[in-house]
Amino acid sequence: MATPMHSKEPAPVFNTEISEEMQDDNEKWVLDSSVDNKGNVPLRASTGAWKAALFIIAIEFGERLSFFGISTNLMMYLTKVLHEELKTAAKTVNYWSGVTTMLPLLGGFIADAYLGRFSTILFSVFIYTAGLGLLILSQLAPALKPCTDIDGPCHGSLRLHKIVFFVALYLISIGTGGHRPSLESFGADQFDDDHPHEKMKKMSYFNWWNFGLCSGLMLGVTVIVYIEDNISFWVSYVVLCVIMGIALSIFLLGRPFYRYRVPQGSTLTPIMRTFVAAVRKRHLPYPANTQELYEVSNSFSEKRLLSHTNQFRFLDKAAIIEHTNNEKHMNPWRLATVTQVEELKLIINIIPIWLATIPFGISIAQSTTFFLKQCAVMDRRLTSSFEIPPASVFSLGAIGMIICVTLYDRILVPFFRRLTGNERGISVLQRIGVGIAMVVIAMVIAAIVEAKRLSIAHEDESKVVPMSVFWLVPQFVILGFGDGFSLVGLQEYFYDQVPDSMRSLGIAFYLSVIGAANFLSSLLITVVDYVTRRGGGTSWFAKDLNKSRLDKFFWLLAAMDAVNVVIYILVARRHSYKSVQSRVGIANSSDGDDEDVPSRV
Repeated sequence: MATPMHSKEPAPVFNTEISEEMQDDNEKWVLDSSVDNKGNVPLRASTGAWKAALFIIAIEFGERLSFFGISTNLMMYLTKVLHEELKTAAKTVNYWSGVTTMLPLLGGFIADAYLGRFSTILFSVFIYTAGLGLLILSQLAPALKPCTDIDGPCHGSLRLHKIVFFVALYLISIGTGGHRPSLESFGADQFDDDHPHEKMKKMSYFNWWNFGLCSGLMLGVTVIVYIEDNISFWVSYVVLCVIMGIALSIFLLGRPFYRYRVPQGSTLTPIMRTFVAAVRKRHLPYPANTQELYEVSNSFSEKRLLSHTNQFRFLDKAAIIEHTNNEKHMNPWRLATVTQVEELKLIINIIPIWLATIPFGISIAQSTTFFLKQCAVMDRRLTSSFEIPPASVFSLGAIGMIICVTLYDRILVPFFRRLTGNERGISVLQRIGVGIAMVVIAMVIAAIVEAKRLSIAHEDESKVVPMSVFWLVPQFVILGFGDGFSLVGLQEYFYDQVPDSMRSLGIAFYLSVIGAANFLSSLLITVVDYVTRRGGGTSWFAKDLNKSRLDKFFWLLAAMDAVNVVIYILVARRHSYKSVQSRVGIANSSDGDDEDVPSRV
């Protein structure tokens, strides 16, 4: 039922006896529009929360292990096996990473609107596994193998191998595009925002989600990369296929414990309707009282209603009730509720934050490209007989992130909660800002270390510079700490601040920050390469890394990040968070034989 916000609403019709026990029902049942695996209202004691989230984190552990086992060593594969130049390989990695982190926008939309998150996860895993299978084929089929064998003649074609190899990579991208936004939001859905204890647990969920992610990452960039470098790529791909199969089996075991969200159709259509309604009624005067704007009664709404805000007031005109009996004025393309208007405002509100975090993402992109190429030309000997694979050094960032999220969840949050009174400790935007500032420090250190490496390289003409790879520890670890603040903060921010019906898309918006940053990183490399070569100059990205000037490139990124810190602070200070009305009047009624199961009016 819909009414102006100020008008009296008829009393809701529902079982009075059960209504008086609403508080007890809220403890027994999950009344947030989710359902259990049988389509009923979930029992709180036997579904959701950590008992369900752990199964979901398990499959994320397996998928991230697989993904980083492939992606972290991709730069080495492109330059050593496919013989691409440094700048070409860096751009190839950035393009692939960009596509992989932009596709979740499509995957998240499909999950929210049509398939649901659980089904999208299953379909995505099957596509992902098909990509892994094609990678195995590209290494084993005689006609597809790259011509790098030293034990005998090679009958394969490098061109054909490239085609199959990249088709496999982009199948993995498609699988990731559906898997990542759906899985992370599906995990967060297991916690009820309207239940105080579960809401507190949800604040830790994103920290421990990333703990599982980084644990998988560490095994991927150590064990899997070691297999790739010292045994065979095809063996590593087989191992990854098996791991994905085990992870999927564990995920399916959790089905009885999950809470599911039923897709309600396109999530973008209401947004477009609201904008069109505001444009159509642009000439109407604002009401004297915002309580006159059109809204659905909280008692009759299955979704959470949003409170009115004063930003972007032009859009409020979509909720103005035209005083006429003409039924066309009740058309959803001409009249929107306050909640629908506020949902459109939320989408507009996140755009400045999204833009302000792009430079941060550009710096993060260097950890899988130029940072790893630095590792390849430095002394990686751990002992006289063991040398660390270049890609395994990437695990330092994961270690930094694991330490960060653990300290943040167990020490910093309780401390700042007592200090500020904020249940989160510090606000999510403050958390993101701390991470952005840390990236400035990481890039400054990276520039200083690279300058020292180049000075040693000029004195020593050997291909591998006699400088320990452990000089790179500070930049990787600090970047990991930055990720622990900013990336986790971005996940939580975009999940919470989008409309409730767009939670998968919210995670996709976070991933698209990294995707857009990867594309812009490639563009920046192209522009810098052109400018530095102009007039017969020497490119900062020479074929020989020891003749490149990555130190200057890192200084450029540090300067960009420093300016961006100021911009981000200005944007964050003007930001307003989503304001949700208290849920009241969720009606209950008996249904069939299950007399104790509540249902919503």
